[in-house]
Amino acid sequence: MINRTLVGEIKSRIDYKKAIIILGARQVGKTSLINEIANNQSVPYLYFNADEPIVREAWKPEQVRTLLAAFGTHKLILLDEAQLIEDAGRTLKIIIDQNLGYQFIITGSSALELANRTYESLTGRKWSYELFPISTQELVNNAGLFEANRQLENRLIYGSYPEVMTQKTDAMAILSNIMQSYLYKDLLAIGQIRKPVFLEKILKALAWQMGNEVSLNELSRLTGADVKTVDAYIQLLQQTYIVFSLPSFSRNLRNELTKSKKIFFYDNGIRNALINNYASLPNRNDVGQLWENFLMAERLKFTSYKHSFCNRYFWRTTAQQEIDYIEEINGNISGYEFKWNPDAKTRFPATFKTAYTPFELKVIHRDNYWEWLTT
Repeated sequence: MINRTLVGEIKSRIDYKKAIIILGARQVGKTSLINEIANNQSVPYLYFNADEPIVREAWKPEQVRTLLAAFGTHKLILLDEAQLIEDAGRTLKIIIDQNLGYQFIITGSSALELANRTYESLTGRKWSYELFPISTQELVNNAGLFEANRQLENRLIYGSYPEVMTQKTDAMAILSNIMQSYLYKDLLAIGQIRKPVFLEKILKALAWQMGNEVSLNELSRLTGADVKTVDAYIQLLQQTYIVFSLPSFSRNLRNELTKSKKIFFYDNGIRNALINNYASLPNRNDVGQLWENFLMAERLKFTSYKHSFCNRYFWRTTAQQEIDYIEEINGNISGYEFKWNPDAKTRFPATFKTAYTPFELKVIHRDNYWEWLTT
């Protein structure tokens, strides 16, 4: 079992006043995390799983009195997959506002549902966190740098979901199950997926184009869905922690791209499951894509857990000058190029260096990646 970075911080937030909300995709370890935290407390706790219809019924606002009776003397309450409860936020608000001394720890796999129905109700009454698949820093902290490096190629292919990393011989079956039983399930449960066939087509198209600039018009032609549907489904994919986007960086150069964006997957394994390709690195022609996606997802995990408030971009001009990744922190702009091969030659465009006076320019490759993701 790999110790998760968030455990210590979440424990420090337990005050029996504000709710603690943990967001993240299905199967990233949210349930294990909250049970580990609860088991280390000195009070008994109750666990509710909103996958069960009886739980969803019990957590309706009109059932508050019955729900409180069900709590009994338990003051630590765990509510798993709260996005499935239509009005969980209002129920929680009613209870929290009575100052009865309950500590709620809530998980959800859909930012969309919790944002719309829970966040507004719990304004000023919550702490929020995001949990991702196992990060490089978590792996290094638990298994050491040598083991993290040994597992690098495997993570590029099969990803970093906890069950995948602990049961490597069943990785393909586990990924297929996660994708079919959980990711699609959550998206369809939201109720805004009117044509599921388009969802699968859009996901596969994004998987093939991973790390490239996305054109809604092109995706529309590829999938047969209209542009509005493509855009809406991509937003849902982002809100359910399957993909995330990277906008283009532009400040003052007239030939910079200003409205483009790239799409990345939170996990390489899910992407490879979508295209059904688990070939080893020497037998692939997308190693550069896998490496870029891995680094983008890992850097997102690192900055999130570190609470580093940064803006993320890529940079490209109409003359095809480009930088893979731009990070802006407190006004300091840094540029990064991603190369799997440590010996690959890289030159940062003089145009960019002149225009922005970057704080740092660095090539991230397989020999130094761990420093960028752990320090």
